[in-house]
Amino acid sequence: MSDELIQSVPTGLFIGGQWVESSDGGRIDVTDPATEKVIASVASGTVEDATRAVDAAYEAGKSWALTAPRQRAEVLRAAFELLTARRDDLAVIMSREEGKTRAEGLGEVAYAAEFFRWYAEEAPRIMGHFGRGPAGINNILVDHVPVGVSLLITPWNFPAAMATRKIAPALAAGCTVILKPASATPLTALLVGEILQEAGVPDGVVNVFPSKQSGAVSNRILEDDRVRKLSFTGSTEVGRILLAKASESIVNCSMELGGNAPVIVLDDADMDVAIEGSMVAKLRNAGESCIAANRFYAHSSIKDEFAERFAAEMAKLTVGPGLEHGVDIGPLVDESTRDKVAQLVDDAVANGGKVLTGGKSPEGPGYFYEPTVIADVGPQAEILRTEVFGPVAPIVAFDDVDDVIRQANDTEFGLVSYVFGSTGRALAVAQKIDSGMVGVNRGFISDPAAPFGGMKQSGIGREGSQDGIHEFLEKKYIAVEW
Repeated sequence: MSDELIQSVPTGLFIGGQWVESSDGGRIDVTDPATEKVIASVASGTVEDATRAVDAAYEAGKSWALTAPRQRAEVLRAAFELLTARRDDLAVIMSREEGKTRAEGLGEVAYAAEFFRWYAEEAPRIMGHFGRGPAGINNILVDHVPVGVSLLITPWNFPAAMATRKIAPALAAGCTVILKPASATPLTALLVGEILQEAGVPDGVVNVFPSKQSGAVSNRILEDDRVRKLSFTGSTEVGRILLAKASESIVNCSMELGGNAPVIVLDDADMDVAIEGSMVAKLRNAGESCIAANRFYAHSSIKDEFAERFAAEMAKLTVGPGLEHGVDIGPLVDESTRDKVAQLVDDAVANGGKVLTGGKSPEGPGYFYEPTVIADVGPQAEILRTEVFGPVAPIVAFDDVDDVIRQANDTEFGLVSYVFGSTGRALAVAQKIDSGMVGVNRGFISDPAAPFGGMKQSGIGREGSQDGIHEFLEKKYIAVEW
């Protein structure tokens, strides 16, 4: 049944409201990480096709920017309804092309759809400002106008939510977009494009552009002076390259980049809450998340209890293909991701770590890795400095709160952190951690109504909340007298 669903998804480039093949006939094979077999092939856009996408977005932008906010809102609301109605299909497709479990997929679809509903409500609330200048010389009129054609580049780990988190505020603001999804997971993005067309998005307002020529295509689009916005979610390494390219044309940029999320468990933490929250923070999407807990610091007085209970919970989890009943952890996205996780575990053990559960890849096809807990990891272990992107939890003991805050901040990243303890103490620690988001006594933090983003080299700007729509708006000041 899932094979028939996969075959029903459009596989062309979506440009100007039409499904077209790439100019050179290039294709991208999509692989199921649970079986290592190719399940689909989609068109791979070229630099020539990229120019066509910019043409379409630019022409459509002339009228879309003038469309009444309420009309834009109605289209987004329709997209919310349609995405919600197709939640089962999207969950299956994401499982087949990315590996997540059905439950994870359904959760992501609900989250992804909510951005359409949230920004349907925000579109009519774009308000300017009026006031008399202090000197009394003129009046100050401040308007908000769409920034223009926007390039949206999204990752493979949340192919629906990362797309809608960018598309929804862009459309609400009156911008047109070119969505370039990750080559590993183009099917979800193409289905979202089809849904948006059904919701009434005018031709050219949303263009979906898979391509295996990522660098060349992105460069061509950013070199076009009609493109005024770049919104990227992905690694800090790639983000630096894109920022450098965007700087040549002074393109407005929003960047949601890598993380290295610390979890701090204080000595007065409720252990049940800490274990439950740590499981959620660590294992969302099998740990393949920029906000996944990456390194755990537990007070020495409770470290052993925390480690043993955490390992016991991790050991209960079932690993397997995401669509199978009873599976808790699906495969990692590809072989290189799995091999990186294995290398980090081996290095952690070499640096004094003790594997309490897991620690290896199951035999057979698929890019699986066991849920793993490693206690007493040495300070030189690479796993404490690297984004793991897998179901592995290294644990380090600490005695001094100020020292553990220093360790938590000892990274170039600052996306998210987690703290477990009595509310007052946990909040005091949260205020001293250099990250854009902090979960206090909870492991799930994502919410379309909250500003999502990081500090330091974890990004620029915010997505979600009222902030998200302003990433796609320019302020225009008009001095006027009457």
